[in-house]
Amino acid sequence: MATTILRLPAVKARTGLSRSTIYLRMAEGRFPTSISLGDRAVGWIETEVDDWLSKHVEESRKAGKGGKA
Repeated sequence: MATTILRLPAVKARTGLSRSTIYLRMAEGRFPTSISLGDRAVGWIETEVDDWLSKHVEESRKAGKGGKA
């Protein structure tokens, strides 16, 4: 199975989060950490971002913040 790396624009589009929020949550340990792709490039592992999204949706629904049923 191939690992897909997402760059920042793709992560922002998938999550709806801003760049600053992504980095803030990474620092807090509440978002998957990026991996180095080179001297000035980072990316996120797609499955880790997808898992974070699924968990976030589940927690939101449990808390009753998911909108009307």
